[in-house]
Amino acid sequence: MSSLRFTKMSGAGNDFVVFDNRDGGIPEERAELVRWVCARRLGVGADGALFVEQSEATDFRMRYYNADGGEAEMCGNGGRCISRYAYLNGIAGEKMIFETLAGRYRAEIMGEHVRLEMVPPKDIRLQFEIGMDGNELTVNFIHTGVPHAVVFADRIDDIDVPELGRKIREHGKFGPDGANANFVQVVDPGRIRIRTYERGVEDETLACGTGTVAAVLVGALLKRLQSPVEAVTQSGLTLTVYFDLKKGKFANVFLEGNAEVIFEGALPQNWMEQ
Repeated sequence: MSSLRFTKMSGAGNDFVVFDNRDGGIPEERAELVRWVCARRLGVGADGALFVEQSEATDFRMRYYNADGGEAEMCGNGGRCISRYAYLNGIAGEKMIFETLAGRYRAEIMGEHVRLEMVPPKDIRLQFEIGMDGNELTVNFIHTGVPHAVVFADRIDDIDVPELGRKIREHGKFGPDGANANFVQVVDPGRIRIRTYERGVEDETLACGTGTVAAVLVGALLKRLQSPVEAVTQSGLTLTVYFDLKKGKFANVFLEGNAEVIFEGALPQNWMEQ
């Protein structure tokens, strides 16, 4: 392998390095590669890396790795970006199905936007207290492909997201794997603002797809939000969540937003050997 080609993509400010690994040329031991590629100012720079791989049952298989090199079950914005990548590169049509560690997902290309059907949420816990710096913080928990804690606040601009988000992420209440931490400000029943601290990146990101879905679904269960909901992310870009809610059960949950190609490039052999 003289060089390794990649595509840099962004979904609502969540950025990714995408590799076509359908030929299996990239070995399974890829954590170090991911860390170097995702490193800001030292590598390409990204929140995570996406690998398109062969699937016998669907259009392709998605593998997602956080910037720290750890593999995660799913990434909502990553799922939308890899779907548009697959469409642009002739891997799948405008409507597709792909598999992940979290299950199968359906996506539809809508110009530069992608609408992604999410798997049903699970492990929902509402309005419970956790100890935080000698005080009690009211949080919610929901698994939308990956685990999320959701905290509602009157003004999310006043929150130190990197600091408080890290403490929530590492809190023992969420087990050894921890949880992403989402801070949500309800503007009206069809609009929120959201900021997210993500595991694996270990910092605030400009957007989080599964976190946005988590925030909206929890808000709906608390009777604060109604479908569809526009979520203004920290990048200033908007994600839209659609859902049906009946007798406490969700169906037809979709995440829609932009999925842009930023640039294409290749990693030279000597860089990879270093």
